[in-house]
Amino acid sequence: MTLNFRLHALTLHTIEGAVSYDFESDLTVLEGPTGVGKTTLLELVKYAFAAGEARLATVATEAVNDVAIDILVGGDEYLITRSLDAAKSKNVRIVDKRTGERLPDRPVDGEASLNTFFLEKLGLPDDIKAPAQKGKSTKAGSRVTFGDIFKFVYIPQYAINRDIADSREGYYDPKRKAVFELLFKLTDPGILSMQSRVNVLNGEIDSADAHLNTILEFLNDSNTSSREEVEQKLEEAVAEQEAAKEELNSLREELDPVIDRQTQTYRDLLTDAERSLAEARATAQDLARERDEIGLEQRRVKGDHARLERMRDAGARLANIEFSVCPRCMQSLSNRPVEEDRCRLCLQPDPISPEQAADSYELQQLELQLDEMDAQREATEQQLEKAQRAIVDRESLIERLTGILEVRTSERVTPRLQAFSDASDRLATARTRQENFEVALQQWDRVGDIARQVRELRSEQDRLKASIATRKATLAVHRDSVFARIEEEFRETVANLGIATVESAGFDRENYLPIINGKVFTKTLMSGGGSMTATQIAYWVSLITVAREMDTRYPSMLIIDGPRLALNTAIETCAAIYRRLLKGVQEDPGAVQFLVSDNELPDDWDGDFERIKFDYPNPTVATIRHPGEGQVDLIASVDE
Repeated sequence: MTLNFRLHALTLHTIEGAVSYDFESDLTVLEGPTGVGKTTLLELVKYAFAAGEARLATVATEAVNDVAIDILVGGDEYLITRSLDAAKSKNVRIVDKRTGERLPDRPVDGEASLNTFFLEKLGLPDDIKAPAQKGKSTKAGSRVTFGDIFKFVYIPQYAINRDIADSREGYYDPKRKAVFELLFKLTDPGILSMQSRVNVLNGEIDSADAHLNTILEFLNDSNTSSREEVEQKLEEAVAEQEAAKEELNSLREELDPVIDRQTQTYRDLLTDAERSLAEARATAQDLARERDEIGLEQRRVKGDHARLERMRDAGARLANIEFSVCPRCMQSLSNRPVEEDRCRLCLQPDPISPEQAADSYELQQLELQLDEMDAQREATEQQLEKAQRAIVDRESLIERLTGILEVRTSERVTPRLQAFSDASDRLATARTRQENFEVALQQWDRVGDIARQVRELRSEQDRLKASIATRKATLAVHRDSVFARIEEEFRETVANLGIATVESAGFDRENYLPIINGKVFTKTLMSGGGSMTATQIAYWVSLITVAREMDTRYPSMLIIDGPRLALNTAIETCAAIYRRLLKGVQEDPGAVQFLVSDNELPDDWDGDFERIKFDYPNPTVATIRHPGEGQVDLIASVDE
């Protein structure tokens, strides 16, 4: 039997008030012309379930504040309310209808979400992944959500004439199959989890194999064919290194007596000569700097001396001037009596004569400074010449001592130095070879580790595959009976619908899709008379019928949007579809629920079902005035 899953009522809280619809009948038909909001109503149901991205009409986004659905899941009844406000829509309010208790709000996404809530009601964990079960996939698979299950509940108008649960999307195929198997209990979460692990192990094994091949290529380049060969060559490199060390120690002992006492004396003299050369050069630099500073000071003093000389000369020239007219009032001074030794102009005593000014104190001091500086400069020049001669002498001495040492040591030391150099090269080469072989040995250890890891991964994978095969074997009988019953029901339904272009019908047990005229649904091109739509309805009705008869998780609700759009010319097929839907609810009242939206029912059609009619004056969102026929964008054409 199917899982008891029903929609009792839908309420839209709009800006102008609330609009409610009850769906207590097993078969409810929403009837009305195109554009009155039937698809809007169904998409709002999908939105309330948070079962994927709903296609909301403008009237919904602009005029509807909240949408509330009264649903029955298993033996529990809940009122679920979701806001259409962008910020508020991220959380959903839930009320337990039986107790009246408001349960904790559920987020649309994330942990403990509404998705988790519905999956728990279906008896499924919320971490199921849908792995690919063919080929050599390395992916664990995408997570199965309630939105994937809702594809088996709601057949939207924009897909009813072209696709079955996104079966034409290759990337979605593993998830569609996993959902089918879960709903009909052809598999369980444990099998899917193990298959996901098998796929992940494929990737880990491939990665380990690639790493192993890379290391083996490196080892092949190092000319080592096995771990034993590396160990042997490593021992040889260590032995060669020890031999080179012993030879170096022997050469050091032989070199020590070569340096005799006289040679050591020459070395000491050379050291003293180099030190005294450095001191002489430092002294010469200091004296040269001192000489330059004295010259600079001499130039400054000479400048001051010249300035005073100019002042003295100017005073002497001014002293010889006899004013005949006062430079202020321009009166004549020639007839006025002036005493001796007084100024003709101001009649003040004349303090200094030109001769006395010539021997001023400042000039004398400057001249003494210049004489002293000349003496210092001369002494500095002499010391500098002495230091430069010392530099030349020390350089000559160093050259002679160096030559003597080279002659004394060349015949004794050079051959031994060459042997020392050769031994050092052999030691360095041996160390390098040792390091290389140690790296190679580590890589051989890594080869062993990776090979062991690969064996363990393959062993785990084989155990999982065996466990999967065992668990699937226990389901084989149930699987065959489900497939046989679905195929039988589908053939009978297709025959009863009288689909014009269908000559033969069957069920693909690999892809879980209809087979029409010998071809799988995804490879079949059906046109004319709404053949694709009729085939889809036959498929979905067959699934829910078989699920009702067997132990499954299949939800007991099927929502179909707009079958008459593509069946407009196939009147007999359309009537047959409604007869099949009515038969489905009459065979076992209360077991399943069909909710259908359509433009109109077949002529003179009547039966035991609920019929809700809409028109432009009375649209589905009744509190909002409809703009009129042809004045709204149809949801079905949004992506077309």
